[in-house]
Amino acid sequence: MIMKNKAEEAAKQILSAFESPESLPGPIARVIVNRRDGSPCRKWSWRNQLIVAINGYSEARGFRQWDKVERRVKKGEKSIRILSPLSKSIKDKNDEDRIMVYGFRGTPVFGIEQTEGKPITGCDREVLAWLNDLPLREVADAWGLSVEAYNGSGANYAGVYRHDQSIALGVKDLSTWCHELVHAADHRNGKLQGSSKPSQEIVAQLGSSVILTILGFKHDADLGRCWSYIQQFAGESTDKALKKCGEVLDRTCDAVALILDEAERLSLEPAANSERGETNETI
Repeated sequence: MIMKNKAEEAAKQILSAFESPESLPGPIARVIVNRRDGSPCRKWSWRNQLIVAINGYSEARGFRQWDKVERRVKKGEKSIRILSPLSKSIKDKNDEDRIMVYGFRGTPVFGIEQTEGKPITGCDREVLAWLNDLPLREVADAWGLSVEAYNGSGANYAGVYRHDQSIALGVKDLSTWCHELVHAADHRNGKLQGSSKPSQEIVAQLGSSVILTILGFKHDADLGRCWSYIQQFAGESTDKALKKCGEVLDRTCDAVALILDEAERLSLEPAANSERGETNETI
């Protein structure tokens, strides 16, 4: 109950700030993830890179592309499909040749973890370090969620949660990260349903700000964007948006408490194991 009470206290402070939205700071500028490791998939569309990321892979290639770097797809691995354009040459009204895209086909590719062979060099250490250092990353790991990044330039989504499988991020932004983690907690609480719905998006965005406020990342809580986002899903009037927040307040606090309780449990595990004499050392 301690974490639930902390979540409720922080949420009420945030809702109080929302009562005068004109006094909220402006949204923080997001830093787009732009991976620079030379992998062929970095040249793919953001949609295809997102497909790779939500499947839990840092990079992916086709059979021949893996052959070129002396890696082989492991026996029994199933491909994921990206969308490749179908095009043809046509004559325009000036009788000049131009390329027209008339459709797409699914192209099979495999993630690096599905292959074996010569080590790949040139990984994007900066992005990997950022992903590993995300606050509460251990909670996602404990819940079996992979966390990957995709190039967010031009993307329609800053982040995506795939049920019980992964979180993909297209921006270096703690608010977006916590938004997707709250979706995961909401799902574990049995409240998340299907595709994007106003209530679950309000839960995720408000929950994100609550978490970051509790952890001391008040600047990253990004109340200006949080309010704009909630208004987008709740309606234009302040009263209507605040009412919607109130309707999902308990659900939001339950999701936040689940995350913080899990983080606390994980932080106590090493101490508990030590008291029982459990170590990873071999004699």
